[in-house]
Amino acid sequence: MALLAVAEALAQVLAGTQALPAEMVPLRQATGRVLADDLAARRTQPPAAVSAMDGYAVRAADVAKAPVTLRVVAEVPAGHPLARAIKAGECARIFTGGIMPAGTDAVVIQELTVRDGDSVKILRPVASGRNVRAEGLDFRQGMTLLRKGARLSERDVMLAAAMNHPALPVHRRPRVAVLGTGDELVPPGSALRAGDIVYSNGYALLALAEGQGAETLDLGIARDRIEDIAAAVTRARQWGADVLVTSGGASVGERDLVQQALGTQGLRLSFWRIALRPGRPMLHGRLGPMHVLGVPGNPASSYVCAVLFLVPLVRRLAGRADQELGPTLQTARLGRDLPANDERADYLRATLAEDENGLVATPLPDQDSSLMLPLARADCLLVREPNAPAAAAGSPCVILKLRL
Repeated sequence: MALLAVAEALAQVLAGTQALPAEMVPLRQATGRVLADDLAARRTQPPAAVSAMDGYAVRAADVAKAPVTLRVVAEVPAGHPLARAIKAGECARIFTGGIMPAGTDAVVIQELTVRDGDSVKILRPVASGRNVRAEGLDFRQGMTLLRKGARLSERDVMLAAAMNHPALPVHRRPRVAVLGTGDELVPPGSALRAGDIVYSNGYALLALAEGQGAETLDLGIARDRIEDIAAAVTRARQWGADVLVTSGGASVGERDLVQQALGTQGLRLSFWRIALRPGRPMLHGRLGPMHVLGVPGNPASSYVCAVLFLVPLVRRLAGRADQELGPTLQTARLGRDLPANDERADYLRATLAEDENGLVATPLPDQDSSLMLPLARADCLLVREPNAPAAAAGSPCVILKLRL
């Protein structure tokens, strides 16, 4: 049976998947969440013309032939508008953010003045509008400033607050549960015995999901027993997981029991095995509304599968529309020769450098899927399509940066 192409596998993972329902959250909880509706300003900013500097609000016509002396008739701090208008020959002491009094159209900064009691000498002329922030300079009431599908940054939240929104409509955060499987796995910090492998995959999987805005549940390690795996799956379902990620045990060996355990729970399998290196023995299916991604146990395979499938799935569930669902591909040039590829897409761990002609991607020398040090040192994945011909150093290539 032909292996499933990566693009087709991703299409099956995302098929029928909708953004999670919306909820209102206070501004302090909105950073990193995904906006569920367009957001319009409830006010104009600034709501009136205001001073951009500390100084004196004047009529530009009065100071056109400066130096000139004006009478100071009022003081205008921010938040305290002046009720009266400024007449010819008058001015008002004003502070940054103070609303421009009626009759004034410019501000002379205090460094260009000499104060003497109730009068002030203006040393230089100023043009109309100088040092004044016009009404609506930033935005106006009714303008749509934040769009549905945007993942809110701290700057977006600042803007929403200025728009006078105390709470925002955002999609519910996806819930991702992660389970490691295998008798050989032990937690970090364990006293190791012969045959033990320190469990590491789950930490990357949880961090990837959290980095995309998901809530996570660490299900720990399940032994190679169907009942233990099934019990962990039940915990994920009871928690309300939208996605369950299992690591290891997804192949067809006698000890690879994940598919069997999931089958006892009613798994509807979408696919198993894809044309991908590293990561061929990956599965996807559904347990009711819950997605199940079974990634391989080898660390590089586990991570690459999570980047290619878990990240887009979490983004789709979160309602993201501000960028492509999948990690963005970029172009670079090869740092060394590569042989022809076989029928699987290759995602080679590579380092990046930059020269006068742009980015150079150099695959690390050892691409074994069990190795974590090359994965940690990689800046990107260098993508080679199935059956790609040999390529010489300097040839164009496609990369996927690993900072998502």
